Amino acid sequence: KTSGFTLAKAIACAVEFDNQHCGIYAGDKDSYSDFADVFDPIIQEYHGIKADARHTSDMDSTKLVGNVNPDAPVKSTRIRVGRSINGYGLSPGITKEQRLAVEQLFASASKKFPENLAGEYYPLTGMDEEVRKQLVDDHFLFMSGDPNLKVAGMERDWPEGRGIFHNKEKTFLVWVNEEDQLRIISMQKGGDVKGVFERLAQGIKAVGDSVKEECGQDFMLDEKYGYIHSCPTNL
Repeated sequence: KTSGFTLAKAIACAVEFDNQHCGIYAGDKDSYSDFADVFDPIIQEYHGIKADARHTSDMDSTKLVGNVNPDAPVKSTRIRVGRSINGYGLSPGITKEQRLAVEQLFASASKKFPENLAGEYYPLTGMDEEVRKQLVDDHFLFMSGDPNLKVAGMERDWPEGRGIFHNKEKTFLVWVNEEDQLRIISMQKGGDVKGVFERLAQGIKAVGDSVKEECGQDFMLDEKYGYIHSCPTNL
């Protein structure tokens, strides 16, 4: 209802391509309820859950026991989640105006992050060439051209309303308006999974708190599906 999304748009990738392992996207939170007869069986089969399953979440990093052996040849560790803000469409169905509003909302909210997460937001529109090269070298920059994202409607109005945030240490990133409204990423060299997860949990809370302070809205959360994403494989 936030984007006027249709079932035909939701299954566009499955119609266009014969290599899909899921093939369906939600255009807004309502898609999961409006088209539940289609989404639910796919979600249950993909995640191996029963029809009466309910989402549970525990982001308490102190409960993690052990860690990767520090002598193991682990190059880097990366953990990411997607988050969506209530009141705005998801990437396949979001309007241009909503996408720009999400970008502006995040850009403002990111200025309130705590010191270890503080950094800079780089919009894709009008990006300086030196900044672009550095983001490419750091493997941070997401690009246009993915056939699935194109057919699903996620590259409309490219590159407007999209961008990348990272902290000074380049260990905390947020992609804005790629496949999800917000893709929150914690990463660092080596195999310190516990440290990466701890930063991720802190980052999710910082983004959520800052966004709510800006607009009064929480992340989309459903008691059945959990945190809402464009792709049901990420639920």
